[in-house]
Amino acid sequence: MRETRIIMGMPICLAVLDCHARQEHLDQVFDAFTQVDEQFSPFKDTSEISRFNRGEIKREDLTPKMREVLALCEKTKAETRGFFDIAKPDGSLDPCGMVKGWAIKNAADQLRAMGFSNFFVDAGGDVQCHGVADDGDWKVGVRNPFAADEIVKVIVPKGAGVATSGNYIRGDHIYNPHTGKYGSDDIVSLTVIGPDVLEADRYATAAFAMGREGIYFIERTKGLEGYEIDASGVARMTTGLEKYLPC
Repeated sequence: MRETRIIMGMPICLAVLDCHARQEHLDQVFDAFTQVDEQFSPFKDTSEISRFNRGEIKREDLTPKMREVLALCEKTKAETRGFFDIAKPDGSLDPCGMVKGWAIKNAADQLRAMGFSNFFVDAGGDVQCHGVADDGDWKVGVRNPFAADEIVKVIVPKGAGVATSGNYIRGDHIYNPHTGKYGSDDIVSLTVIGPDVLEADRYATAAFAMGREGIYFIERTKGLEGYEIDASGVARMTTGLEKYLPC
């Protein structure tokens, strides 16, 4: 079964290939994404994060899920020398850079708990897969940031998570807390492969904010590999990326 819905302002695609998959299973996973959007979106006035930002909820009254995400944000901030920071110049918090990968990982865990072995979860280009596709290993294409209909690299995750940060679709939306600016003058796309999509996503966001240094940060971080494309169209990849490339 395969289905795509627009949730969290992006296409979310589910593919579950096990023969016992039913529509109700996909509905449950999509419903979970909707609940995440309702709770964490800073663009929804009724969300928990919006109410917290307005001072209507105290930190000690936050739900366990919100506390989990905010703790992950603080952990990532410490691990990335502050390049991952959800605090905005006005003092409000925007956890979107963490929530997408967290929600995809939760969806994959939900599908596994349902007893599925062969599935693919894609939210806005960030992916967690498990098992195999109809024609063998699942494959993830890295888009050419200068020609969106062209694939410049194919990744074979083999159960790993894949996340891409860039400015070629949504514009300059990634914030560099050290400069106070959005975007990067050097890098247009950075794809990270990690042990799961949450790890890939949180580090991809921080590494993109680092600019030229980002791919070297990924190289030095155990368990991560990366593929970067700069503003001149030059690509660089980490030394271990080859294990995720087609034979």
